[in-house]
Amino acid sequence: MPSYLAMKTGSASEAAQALLQSDLQELGMAARKFANHAMALDDQGGLGLGLLGSIFKWLAFAAAVYLLILDRTNWKTKMLTGLLIPYIFFTLPGVLFNLIRGEIGAWIAFVAVIVQLFFPKHFRDYLEMPAALILLTVVAPSLIADTFRNDFVGVGICLVIGCYLLQEHIRASGGFKPAFSRANGVSNSIGIALLFIYPVWALITMIF
Repeated sequence: MPSYLAMKTGSASEAAQALLQSDLQELGMAARKFANHAMALDDQGGLGLGLLGSIFKWLAFAAAVYLLILDRTNWKTKMLTGLLIPYIFFTLPGVLFNLIRGEIGAWIAFVAVIVQLFFPKHFRDYLEMPAALILLTVVAPSLIADTFRNDFVGVGICLVIGCYLLQEHIRASGGFKPAFSRANGVSNSIGIALLFIYPVWALITMIF
């Protein structure tokens, strides 16, 4: 009976891994087709590469926000997930960046500082990271906000943050294979992998 249960558990685990590998292969094929179509559109005088870069930036921003939410809920690790704040700052889409950097963001930052100073008990822990992001966006010098954010510097910082979080996640999971095969770590691994999409794409377009 124990050997039968072990065989059944092993077959179920192999089936789950095979299904995950199949899904990842399909995702890779879809991404390649999407990139080819975007490049073809750009060759025809369209906005393919620009549109693709914008989509990748939104995707990387969403992945960083997703990881930040996981860290504040059920993804408790010892890694420095506060690095997601500068990552979000450098990948924040232009519409949201201009909105936060304007009058609305200034008022939000002002209220956050007042609450933190005079009503610290009402300032929840899960609000610290969003407040730090808003403050960083509002007070960042123009050299960082207007130049580095769209330059090699910002892209390099995003790549370094992604590499650090990936290697820390792999170390915490016990290796590369467990990080991408365990059910409770796959979503985290995919979220971290998505952090590389925009900076890698931006670096390629800057070089070539």
